Amino acid sequence: MERPASRTAPDLMDEMAARYPDRPYLADPGHRLTYGEFRAEVRRHAKGLHELGLGPGERLAILMGNRVEWLVAYFAAMTLGAEVVALNTWATAREIAYQLGHARVEFLVFEPRFRDRDLTALLEEVAGEPGLDPVPHYMVVDHGPADAVRFEELPALGAAVGDDAIDTAQRAVDPGDTACILYTSGSTALPKGVPLHHSGLIDNMWGIGERLRLTEADRLWLGVGLFWSYACVNALFALTTHGGSIVLQHHFEPGEALRLIEEERCTVFYGVPAMVRPMWEHPDRPMRDLSSLRAGTTIGTPAQVQMAVDLGVAEISNVYGLTEAYGNSCVIHANEPLERRLVSSGPPLEGCEIMIADPDTGEAQAAGEPGEIRVRGHTMKGYLGDKGRTKEVFDADGFLGTGDLGVLDEDGYLTYRGRLKEMIKTGGINVAPAEVEAVLSDHLAIDQVYVTGVPDERLDEAVAAVVVLEADAVVTEDDLMDYCRDLLAAYKIPRRYRFIASEELPLTTTGKLQRDRLAALFD
Repeated sequence: MERPASRTAPDLMDEMAARYPDRPYLADPGHRLTYGEFRAEVRRHAKGLHELGLGPGERLAILMGNRVEWLVAYFAAMTLGAEVVALNTWATAREIAYQLGHARVEFLVFEPRFRDRDLTALLEEVAGEPGLDPVPHYMVVDHGPADAVRFEELPALGAAVGDDAIDTAQRAVDPGDTACILYTSGSTALPKGVPLHHSGLIDNMWGIGERLRLTEADRLWLGVGLFWSYACVNALFALTTHGGSIVLQHHFEPGEALRLIEEERCTVFYGVPAMVRPMWEHPDRPMRDLSSLRAGTTIGTPAQVQMAVDLGVAEISNVYGLTEAYGNSCVIHANEPLERRLVSSGPPLEGCEIMIADPDTGEAQAAGEPGEIRVRGHTMKGYLGDKGRTKEVFDADGFLGTGDLGVLDEDGYLTYRGRLKEMIKTGGINVAPAEVEAVLSDHLAIDQVYVTGVPDERLDEAVAAVVVLEADAVVTEDDLMDYCRDLLAAYKIPRRYRFIASEELPLTTTGKLQRDRLAALFD
């Protein structure tokens, strides 16, 4: 596969459309577009946005599910040198109001409903939030408020705008300009705005596609929300830089996901454990032909990665990353032995460096020694409008402190061990939850297990395990403690257990486990 020469997102689309004008690029229930057709659609809508006044450095927010219009708006704005703010379709009015105000958004594209959410009513609620200046330009897909421009009418609105105006705007876009701003939550009360620039979208994602062995013949099933970096940065540009096709699922539903993969003959899978499991357990799964699946990415415990393999993704790649570093910094090569892919995220991508630092001194740790994962290379330049937080996360050598615990082996392969703040200090000794989880997850009776620390008068913190059993499995606390004695040091063995159903796990709206709520299950 020939590496793209382009350094900005709109130039990349021009290059790929010139290479593969008639190759399928996007499919959703309402559209099928080739690379050439998508580029033309983007430029027609860019003319309408230009007529409305969208220009370099201004910000356009998108609030909708996975549909072609999301990506048309994304590329149209980037073509004009504008910056796209991706809004979470499950966010509250307060959260959206904060992001719109913090990013100073002047243009917003939305759909009237997402699943059972009335987004029109939500935005009316957002407009009533105190201290928020009104967004001047609203555009709605399909139908909506009378004062909103219909997104479908943008081409007509910009009919008088010449191609030269769009070409001039596109030529002015610099590889180091911000392409998108994604909001990520963390240990602070307010979410952080993460600006990502054009060249990083291309360079980092080209490297990911190479690790996955992508080609122009590949077809991606994309059910992950486009507002997430895993989708609008990672998956999207990994496939686009390699000339592949993308099949959009408006929102994740396991039965529909299985149908799309079978009918569209998707070869590439992007999914988190909270998506893999319901697909595996769905009653339609045994009747669906998923033999087209080959490669993809996921995260999780060895058992969770194995489940993706069992689903049919034989070349699944374990990955490590964060939004501040373009989604992924390490991706294990798809042709590595499965036993290695189950546990390791592999070596850093080209242009990335990984250093394991002593959390107290900042000194580099030797191979095999755990510490904080720090990343240098393809990272954000800094948090939006927050020099203080930016200074806190970058060290003097330009490494981004992730707050994650990990270890590099002798080959430079990274293994993620959990969050530093999740370390359990029991009797004065540190215990990594991921290590204990890896041991317990091999027990035949256990479906899922999550380890946390709970208050203890004698030890300060005691190691505790939240356990989801396999169907019809029976096991006791004493059974599990006996099992651990041969595999873990005594201080690492969980002393308390909580057996629950999987639906009782505390999850975020995107299906991520809320580890900070695990301890409350023992109250």
